[in-house]
Amino acid sequence: MKLYSSPTTPFGRKISVQIIEAGLSAQVETAAVAGSPLDVGTMPVDRNPLGKIPALETPDGVIYDSRVISRYLDDLSGKGFYPAAPLLWRSLTLEATADGILDAAVTMAYELRLRPEAIRFEQWLEGQWAKISRALDAIEADWLDHLAGPVSMAQIGLAVALEYLDFRHDARNWRQGRPELAAWAAEFSKRPAMIATKPPTA
Repeated sequence: MKLYSSPTTPFGRKISVQIIEAGLSAQVETAAVAGSPLDVGTMPVDRNPLGKIPALETPDGVIYDSRVISRYLDDLSGKGFYPAAPLLWRSLTLEATADGILDAAVTMAYELRLRPEAIRFEQWLEGQWAKISRALDAIEADWLDHLAGPVSMAQIGLAVALEYLDFRHDARNWRQGRPELAAWAAEFSKRPAMIATKPPTA
């Protein structure tokens, strides 16, 4: 199998972490690609017409996006990163929350990196951060029990999202007022799969 991804995409990193955690590294080759909403660059538009990553070539064809890929790999590995119902619905909701954090954080990064400073939409940036902040507050208040269980894709997705906030929006200091979530993230970040997939600092 071949995974089309980038060292800096958090959505691709989720899959890379899962591959390591599931013991699938020998079965998946990673092809590094790069692009942006302004220029598809080397993005695999012939594999995913949306030009987004990650995309995974499998014996059954190309699949995308990250949540589809993660379900496929979990089915392939049998590692059980998705619990059985009824806990499944709570896990999927937390996974969707983590992806929502990433959606907002990535679009903020594009606004800051691609749009000329003179025409940046500051109110829009603050609106995106407000979504992230509400989601983090909700996780701190209501989801810590789920983070204490066996490793799941919801946990992987959240850990990657929190490290992406450090990577692109460090000045926002997401840890402030969320000590238990910060402590959980610090511990989860020690996992070998998280260390091995850390994005470059440059």
